[in-house]
Amino acid sequence: MSPVLEAIAGLIGGLAGGNPIKAAFLLSLYAFAMTSLGGFLVLAARTHGGRLDVLLDVGMGFSSGIMIVASFTSLLLPALEISGPGIVITSFIVGAIAVYIINEILPHEHLIKGYEGPPSFRRKVKAAWLVATAIIIHNLPEGMSIGAAASYAISEGLAVALAIGTQDFPEGLAVSLPVFAASGSLYLALLVAMLSGFSEVVAATIVAALIGYSPGLLASALAFAAGAMVFVVSYEALPESHRSGNEKLATVGFFAGFIIMLYLDTVLG
Repeated sequence: MSPVLEAIAGLIGGLAGGNPIKAAFLLSLYAFAMTSLGGFLVLAARTHGGRLDVLLDVGMGFSSGIMIVASFTSLLLPALEISGPGIVITSFIVGAIAVYIINEILPHEHLIKGYEGPPSFRRKVKAAWLVATAIIIHNLPEGMSIGAAASYAISEGLAVALAIGTQDFPEGLAVSLPVFAASGSLYLALLVAMLSGFSEVVAATIVAALIGYSPGLLASALAFAAGAMVFVVSYEALPESHRSGNEKLATVGFFAGFIIMLYLDTVLG
């Protein structure tokens, strides 16, 4: 581990006092901050517009690369170290199914694909909150992964938090831009971006608390979070990044995220 990252890990460990719940909370604050900051990019849309669709597609590709690597190196492999493959694989599948069910039940709006959910809800839910629901669906597995990784080890939690927090910057724009377009309210767009980031803090803290209450859940929680993230990448993030003609740039973003997460995990391992 590099001296800087070792110092950060030591600082987080000291502030948390050895409590994984506090560690998960502190680490997830970075994701919250980066999502909130990314939301302020909507100011560019209000002033001069531009090729923000390119930034969104590259950002989603980047996020996908990070989440794929994190799912395996920081979640599945640690889970396999402390439990058998049967429990890990089952929890992995359950995590994917859980997000699929949430995705089907809760109505939400994609940037390009549009509305997805029960038809009866189409006129009852405003577009801004549909977008917010979509981002929260995506953010929950990310927050869960930070909480599960932090419960396993501070270094693993730091690697996941740094990578996910970094990719949350363009994700902040991904939520604030449609909300601004739908509502015309800059304040609402920024508020929803902040709320979407805060959902990661909540998810990380709850997962760490559950693991602290029952340590035997650690392997299942790690694998569950991995399954949820892999589903989001396969079903949502990558397809969404390839819908507006920026496939090549989105692929570059994917490989950049993949390499950065792999590097972080190697340095912090």
